[in-house]
Amino acid sequence: MPPPVVTVLLPARNAERTVARAVESLLEGTLREIRVLAVDDGSTDGTRGVLEGLAARDARVEVLEGQGRGLVAALNLALSHATSPYVARMDADDEALPRRLEASVAALEANPGLGGVGTGVELFREDQPVSPSMRDYAAWLNGLTTPERLHRERFVESPICHPSVCLRREAVVAAGGWEHGDFPEDYNLWLKLIHQGHGMHNVPEVLLRWRDSTERLTRTDPRYAHKRFIWVKARYLARSREVAGRPLTVWGTGPGGLTLTRFLLAEGARVERFIDVHPRKVGTRIHGIPVDPPESLGAPPEDTHLVAAVGVRGIRDEIRSALTALGWVEGVHFTCAA
Repeated sequence: MPPPVVTVLLPARNAERTVARAVESLLEGTLREIRVLAVDDGSTDGTRGVLEGLAARDARVEVLEGQGRGLVAALNLALSHATSPYVARMDADDEALPRRLEASVAALEANPGLGGVGTGVELFREDQPVSPSMRDYAAWLNGLTTPERLHRERFVESPICHPSVCLRREAVVAAGGWEHGDFPEDYNLWLKLIHQGHGMHNVPEVLLRWRDSTERLTRTDPRYAHKRFIWVKARYLARSREVAGRPLTVWGTGPGGLTLTRFLLAEGARVERFIDVHPRKVGTRIHGIPVDPPESLGAPPEDTHLVAAVGVRGIRDEIRSALTALGWVEGVHFTCAA
């Protein structure tokens, strides 16, 4: 059997009903030189038997014992067994479309500056329609098809669907793998890789069927609470080349903007003023920081940076348009973080 080009890291816990199709969809793909490292992470149903049956039928599948230590430990265990130049992720309840790994590897080999790529995704669920917010999120992800676009949008939301990603193994190992903590491990890794100079983007093709469900970790695990995403943003935004060392203006004094500001201050950033349109807030101070109206903004600043932190749907584009009309350049004078 030829050595694998891609090793797929697939943790599974109590996924007896869906894991066979997840693995089979990878094995049926157009890229044949793959290895699937399936980590049984403390399952109490028939998951282990399903995985062992798959391994018995196809030598490209190997089962590892995860001992129920959680997703991050399972991913790093599988990573430690990988020897291929690329490692990809897969969840036990999703389905890869045939060209997923082939297209991902082609994108990485065509651009040595990339640390990883995701793919376009198609959301599905069997019990009810996918929520409008998830559909909007998938549409946003599917539009991040260049390194420049993803870099610009990286602080808005997690810009890559975790189970769609394919990464350079050396880049992930150098970054320390997935980091365990009270925060979303995937978003943290994307921002860390970008901070270390690696480009990332999503392959334009829809190549993963991404299952949405009420039991998803993003809905049940406190590590994926909105506040923890904001903390990760602040962690890397404060040390980014756009922001580091510059006094900041934060546009938005809603709950998200104030939470981001609090975390930025904890990271050592200097927030000198807020921008807001609410007439009861303009002219006041919040936590000692003055609140000014958008009309107070003039020509692009030379030594400060603005962070747009209004999460209301559609407002991000309005802020972009307003600042661009004043001659401000995104990534130079301002960054969108909501």
